Amino acid sequence: MDVNIRGKNVGITDRFEQYVESKTEKVAGLLPRAQSFEVRVSRQSDRSPQNGDQVELTLIGPGPVIRAESAGADKYTAFDMAYGRILERIRRMKDRQQDRRGRGRVSLGDAAASDFGTIDVTPAPLEVLESVATGGIPVVGETEEQYSPVVIRSKEFPAERLSVEDAVDQMELVGHDFFLFVETDSGRPSVVYRRKGWNYGVITLAEA
Repeated sequence: MDVNIRGKNVGITDRFEQYVESKTEKVAGLLPRAQSFEVRVSRQSDRSPQNGDQVELTLIGPGPVIRAESAGADKYTAFDMAYGRILERIRRMKDRQQDRRGRGRVSLGDAAASDFGTIDVTPAPLEVLESVATGGIPVVGETEEQYSPVVIRSKEFPAERLSVEDAVDQMELVGHDFFLFVETDSGRPSVVYRRKGWNYGVITLAEA
């Protein structure tokens, strides 16, 4: 597994490189087929170094990309926290794979027909559906010059066709609270999201 370390506004010493490489041995043991371990270190503020450093980790395939990031008083502290999150996501992925061995995949339609009792997914509550339908943000006016403290950023990603369980796996690996995808069997745009504990919800768009 290749280990690539990059620094932005912060020096990368030989000692830090050796520290990172010693830690990645455990990752290579858990995922022997992993190809690359990317480490990006940046200073949170050039003018105020006491604010600390931020470390972003990316573990590349084969399979889904696993990411984690954290900030700390220095690059060693930030790396340790992000590294712990990477290990936790690897363990969750392996646990879920182990749990699913021997079980057939369930289509979204079949799961919905049984009120999602056959898989570890909980349907979204009514208030969440209503919030999504209405945008979740109060309308303050129609004029373009109307000031609003709300900043909406948009991103575009290629659509992935996945089962609900695979979408949950992808969400866990990148550390997000939700994941957009196209459900394999139905072909409908869907989103899985994290609830309390190990509970998840799923929202699917249906044609009007």
